[in-house]
Amino acid sequence: MENYLVSQSNSLLLVISISLVFSFLGIFYSKQFKGLSNYLTANRNIESFSLTLSLVASALGAWILFGPASAATWGGMGAVIGYALGTAFPMIAFIFLGKKIRKDFKQGSTLIEFVRKKFGKSLFKLVLLMSIFYMFIFLCAELTAVAFLINFISSTELWITSLIIILSTLAYTLYGGLRASIFTDNIQMIVIFILLIISFNYILNFNADQFSLSFIKEKSPHLVSSNYLPSYTAGLTFFIAVAATNLFHQGNWQRVYAAKNFETLKKSLLVSFFIIIPIVFFMGFSGLVAVSVNSKVIPDLGFFTLLLNENTKYLSLLIVILALALTISTVDTLINAISSLIVVDGKAALNLDKKTDYLKLSKYIIIGLSLIAFFVASKGFSILYLFLLADLFCCAFVFTIFYSFYNKKLKEKLAYKAIIAGLIGGFLLFPSPDFSKSLLVGVLMSKELFNPFISQSLLFLSFVIATFLPAIYLKIKKN
Repeated sequence: MENYLVSQSNSLLLVISISLVFSFLGIFYSKQFKGLSNYLTANRNIESFSLTLSLVASALGAWILFGPASAATWGGMGAVIGYALGTAFPMIAFIFLGKKIRKDFKQGSTLIEFVRKKFGKSLFKLVLLMSIFYMFIFLCAELTAVAFLINFISSTELWITSLIIILSTLAYTLYGGLRASIFTDNIQMIVIFILLIISFNYILNFNADQFSLSFIKEKSPHLVSSNYLPSYTAGLTFFIAVAATNLFHQGNWQRVYAAKNFETLKKSLLVSFFIIIPIVFFMGFSGLVAVSVNSKVIPDLGFFTLLLNENTKYLSLLIVILALALTISTVDTLINAISSLIVVDGKAALNLDKKTDYLKLSKYIIIGLSLIAFFVASKGFSILYLFLLADLFCCAFVFTIFYSFYNKKLKEKLAYKAIIAGLIGGFLLFPSPDFSKSLLVGVLMSKELFNPFISQSLLFLSFVIATFLPAIYLKIKKN
């Protein structure tokens, strides 16, 4: 690896330059768009092309450089397909959910508003807390991922990268809100597209003999075998978890409301769906190839081992730019999304003095959360387990909340009980940090009492139960 590491000075120059460019562009552009409506929903006037680029940029963070390839090295083709479909599926779901919520809450800007008006002041607070928790963990993950990557390529210290990115992104996002986020997303997505095409082309040209299904079948046949059980469980796990969490991502709901009209929204979501799938699939497939080339490859670095196998400084610089564009496009979405939730739903949730300026309060809270995220990223803490825990929460909420879109008779008390049932069921099987046991399997009851499939598939089963137990509960109570 040391042969293709770029110098710290060059890496630092890129990080500072790119971060400042996006910060300047975001502030300069949003100067002409003042007011709370622009901050929250871009005045509900975004056209299809801009909305599409923003949806894709927000969906594809730095995680795509690590996650899909890593999952593929043990989860096989199922993990690749599950990751791709799970990331893209919300775009289809938002066509139907977006149409419904835009019709019923024309002046809305958050999903939590719907929950608050539908159920009252108790359940919505739980959904609000869960949504902010998930997006905060996502923020930590993005900063940690890009800091690790740039450290891997240039040995730049983690805190330097994370500090530059969070400060520059805060500067333009807290100033310009959604307008600034969407505008910079457009530029970032164009950069991302160009760099991904270059990267994919390089990998295909220099790994032509290996980047194929036949090569994987020859070297790692179990990863593409229809009899490989982990492929199915991994695929379903990633599909359920990724899809469920993105449905609670306020950044997506802001863009649902920001569309000029429903036809614009529908077109943008459909195009985004078909853009996201091949990108995430390619990243996952690169993990299958990487582990087939070298069975001892570090899972998170599967994509990079193929791209950087010629020790090319040029490609290392390209990866730094790509990672920065992916990260900043996601971080600004998360910052503005959390801020918008506090602005819109903070009054009902916090019940502070009537003179409280919730926009200003949201900025203080965001700065505080960003400092914590910076600390996590600078120390290199692993937040995978917290991410999975956030996924579990989303899985337990997803059916009940979105079922309520179409069932006007669903009451808050019943919805609460259904969600709690999902949480309890999921937690009983949710694995410990070392994934060796769960509360039910290995603590309350001996592992020997359970089928090996159960003890070896705890994460998968916890997500499945958390997702579908609420549906079963509501079905039973309905009858």
